[in-house]
Amino acid sequence: MKLIKKCFQLIMKTAFLLVLANVIYFGLSGWIMYRQCIVETPVEMVVQEIQSREDYISLNQISSDYIDALLESEDNVFYQHHGFNPISTLRALMTNIAEGYFAEGGSTITQQLAKNLYFDFEKKIERKVAELFMAWEIENALEKDEILEVYLNVIYYGENCYGIEDAAQHYYGVSAMDLNDEQIEALVVTVKSPNNYNPNVLTDSASLARVIEYINR
Repeated sequence: MKLIKKCFQLIMKTAFLLVLANVIYFGLSGWIMYRQCIVETPVEMVVQEIQSREDYISLNQISSDYIDALLESEDNVFYQHHGFNPISTLRALMTNIAEGYFAEGGSTITQQLAKNLYFDFEKKIERKVAELFMAWEIENALEKDEILEVYLNVIYYGENCYGIEDAAQHYYGVSAMDLNDEQIEALVVTVKSPNNYNPNVLTDSASLARVIEYINR
C-alpha cells in the first residue's frame, strides 16, 4: 500500500509540474505575442482607422433589439466584466492546456474584437493568451459602448460581409436600424459560424430554429 501511495503521489506531482510548465510557457508566449502587436500598432491607432471609414456606423444607427439579442447570445455580462469572463476563460484555458491544443473558446465580445483587430484565427493556445492580454488593453483604452460599436462594425457575417450594416444590406437590403425580428435572429446566429449559419445557408425558419436549438444545448 505504501508503494502504491508513493506512486500515486509521484504521478500527481508530475502532473502538477507539467500543467505548471505549460501555464508558464503559454503565458509567456502569449504575452510576447501581445506586446509585439501593441508596440507596433496601439489600440487607439487601430480604432481611429476603423472609425474613419465611410461605412462606419454608430450604435444609435443599429437596431437596439439586435444589440440586445447579440449581447444575450455572445456575452450577456459584457457590461460587467473587464475584457474577459473569469469563469468561462479559466474553464476554457484549463481544458485547452489539458488537451494540449485549442479545444474550447469562451471568448467575450472584447476578446473577439481583439482577435479581429490583431490576430489570425489559427487555433493556438498562445494566441488565446495573447487575446486575453489584448482584451485587457482594449478595455483600458476604450469605453464599453465604443468597444461594442467597433465590434459591430468589424465582425464577420459571411459572404465577404464585415459589420452589421454591410450584412443587413447584403442579406436583406435594409439598414441595420430596420432589421425585423426574424432578420435579427438570423444575423445573431450568423456570428456563431458565418460560413455555416448565414441567412443564405439557413434559408427557412425551420433550419434556423434547428441551429438555434443546437447552439443552445
